[in-house]
Order: sequence, then structure tokens, then C-alpha cells
Amino acid sequence: MRRYLIVAHLTLDSPQLMEAIRDRSALGPAMFHLIVPLHHGAGFVWSEGQVEDEAARAMEDARLRLTQLGYAVTGEVGDASPVSSVGMVLRREGADRYDEIIVSTLPTKVSRWLGMDAPARIQRKTNVPVTQVTAEMAHH
Repeated sequence: MRRYLIVAHLTLDSPQLMEAIRDRSALGPAMFHLIVPLHHGAGFVWSEGQVEDEAARAMEDARLRLTQLGYAVTGEVGDASPVSSVGMVLRREGADRYDEIIVSTLPTKVSRWLGMDAPARIQRKTNVPVTQVTAEMAHH
């Protein structure tokens, strides 16, 4: 069974990420593990508890949606940094546990993750192939 590590937050229900999941599933049995990093948003008023609750809710909504579509999905809330989040999972589970890491980002002009060069930084930390999926921000 192939295993995929997906890092996403604002793009969790984007068509582009769904297409990537469908494409990987078409290759044979697959397991997906979602990491949803904490997202502090643009506002000035927030609490760490609110941020964690929102990330947990987003992760669980996406996990349930994908499970209902027939995919094998687990998930967790990660650190605010997608690079740190992936590093924590790879240290905990072993770098050889995953066949691919998928980093789902917003478009270049608005993506904080691309601004911090997250996909390349993740790739430098592992031999696992890293794929960037650029998505439009999902509308709820």
C-alpha cells in the first residue's frame, strides 16, 4: 500500500488537492495522512485555543469528507510551520514510511508557505519526493 503525507489548511477542500488524491488512488491501494498546520489568519484578535480548535475542525471535516468518498485517511493538527509539522511526523513515524509528501498551497501571490519556500525546505529534509499542489482558496 502506498502512503501519502498531505500538508494543507486553507486548501483542504480544493479541487486541485482532490484531483491529486484521486490520481494517487488510481495507482493502487493508498493511505493518506493529513497534517493541518495551525493558521493564525490575518486578524489581530485570536487565542491559541481558537486557532487549535479551527485547525482540528478543518482536519476532521476533510478527513470525514475523504473517508466518505472511500479513501483511507488519518489526520492530525500540526505546528504553525508546515516544515516543522512534516519534520515532526517523519521523526515520529520514520522518513521511509511515506512514498510522497504533497504540499497544498495557495497561489504564489498570497501563499505564506511559498513565501517561506516550504516545499523546497521540506524536500531538503527528506529523500521522500515532495509535490506542490497549487490550489485556489476554498470557499465554505
